[in-house]
Amino acid sequence: MTKHVLPVATRNVTETSDLRLFRTLEKLNFSGHLELSNLAGKKWDFYWSRGLIVYAAGGTHPGRRWRRYLVNYCPEIPIYVVAWQRDLDKIEADAFKINWEYTLLNHWLAEGRIMQPQAAAVVNAVVSEVMFNVAQSPDISHQIWQDSSVSDPIAGIEVGQSISSVTTLFKAWQNANLAGISPNQAPVIRNPEQLKKLRKAKFYQKLAHILSTRHTLWDLAIKMQRHVVDVTAALMPCVRSGIVELVTLPDLYVPKWRKKPPAKVAVKQTDKAGALIACVDDSIWVQKMLEKLLTSAGYQFVGVSDELRAISTLLTHKPDLIFLDLVMPKANGYEICEQLRKLSRFQETPIIILTGNDGYANRLRSNFAGASDFLSKPLDAEKVLNAIRKHLKKGVTH
Repeated sequence: MTKHVLPVATRNVTETSDLRLFRTLEKLNFSGHLELSNLAGKKWDFYWSRGLIVYAAGGTHPGRRWRRYLVNYCPEIPIYVVAWQRDLDKIEADAFKINWEYTLLNHWLAEGRIMQPQAAAVVNAVVSEVMFNVAQSPDISHQIWQDSSVSDPIAGIEVGQSISSVTTLFKAWQNANLAGISPNQAPVIRNPEQLKKLRKAKFYQKLAHILSTRHTLWDLAIKMQRHVVDVTAALMPCVRSGIVELVTLPDLYVPKWRKKPPAKVAVKQTDKAGALIACVDDSIWVQKMLEKLLTSAGYQFVGVSDELRAISTLLTHKPDLIFLDLVMPKANGYEICEQLRKLSRFQETPIIILTGNDGYANRLRSNFAGASDFLSKPLDAEKVLNAIRKHLKKGVTH
């Protein structure tokens, strides 16, 4: 639906006028999109239906935020971006609502994979976090667009409820002397030797384990099932003493909904219609090398360079054997292999992992993911053909 810009000028919004703006939109029974931004270029989006907030998005880590609340409220949903992309690819244009996150929640509800209270819990958590991030940012300006694209929201959040929740958190944050700290920051151990001296305290024993992998303060609060203020305040003595440093992490890669249908993937055929071999690899060189080798040997070949399209493409072409790169920019071979093995069509299909790191740990994890075999890069032509013959039992099938 076309968005109509309301005649509201962009201006700086203080804390008081920000709250007044939300209450005004509530009184106006507003439906549409409120965009807030600051001088640093950060943007936050609030979506409304009849005076209620139905979703919020944007900010520093939308991918991390989405993943942690899925883990917390929807544990039955895969946390792999390739799985989210596969579900997004199923959604038609008329079913797309406001953004990819909200659209996926609606899709999973329609399929019965999650229940309405779970989806509502995700919505409430996301809105609260986004509002708190806005409350921490000075020099906010806004723009408003009016539309009615969300007529049947997953959850309608009252403005008063949101303001009360965020105000309580903001005051607790200030009272804990955490001004200038963002829960989007991640604690990293900088002085492990000094930390060891504190191991008599049970909290710090657990801290050393938890901080061995990088998580933001928001992530840690969910992981530890504790309030984000308590987690952050407990870490501050370590931060002030230099044992722990708060750093900025990049966001996770997120899927993209595309209005255009996926590009057709050319299947290279020969006069001998042999078995169809697929290769999922972002390297054009690897694709061309395998295509030349396999078609010369009498096989058909399909190459997939976009790993987020891998599963849908493979379902379309139904290859007899799949070569799967382990390391790609947007997803890894383990994730794709695990997703393929969950589909009845690929439970018995040979899947051969390709990697430049031929280590025991990689081989072991590949086995756990359901891989049939493991080939090292750079690829050797004879080993590639031997692997195909081994797993297809015959050379070229007809």
